[in-house]
Amino acid sequence: MGTVTVGVSIAVPEPYGSLLQQRRAGFGDSAAHGIPTHVTLLPPTEVDAAAMPAVKRHLGAVAAAGHAFPMRLSGTDTFRPLSPVVYVRVAEGAASCAGLQERVRSPDGPLARELNFPYHPHVTIAHGIDEAAMDLAQEELAGFEAAWLTTGFALYEQGTEDRVWRLRREFRFTGRPPLPSVPQQAGMSRPAAPAS
Repeated sequence: MGTVTVGVSIAVPEPYGSLLQQRRAGFGDSAAHGIPTHVTLLPPTEVDAAAMPAVKRHLGAVAAAGHAFPMRLSGTDTFRPLSPVVYVRVAEGAASCAGLQERVRSPDGPLARELNFPYHPHVTIAHGIDEAAMDLAQEELAGFEAAWLTTGFALYEQGTEDRVWRLRREFRFTGRPPLPSVPQQAGMSRPAAPAS
């Protein structure tokens, strides 16, 4: 059956996703139109095509244990000189993304793998283009802001011929968020009755 190249990510919703994709293309990044705007949870990973049902079951289990969380993007930064990437920063939601990607890459799951760099959630807006265009991307989107409630993630597959990433399945969180802890006063086991 061969292999397929998959990725798992959180899509940046509209209108932000299309806006950032258009800006990325405008900076001269030719890969922009083949990559939906996203925050990566699993980078491009080759898996046996026969393992795809197990991959989907695994991601379903990860989603079932997850819960919605706020995500906020703010400003730009770069991985240069280590890597030729300019990105929009994840200002809120980074810890939730980090926990999710660890569960996606669980050592006992079908997507277990090591990363080439420590995990750092971000939204790429320029990759591998000339330095002047990278500088322009970092400068022009420095004031970018976006916020939304993340309710799930998605599985994508890369086309073998055209290298375009296509949505294969969305996974919605179905777990309940943890209850906030409520400090109790000493000697009180339940809330006091309201005064009448």
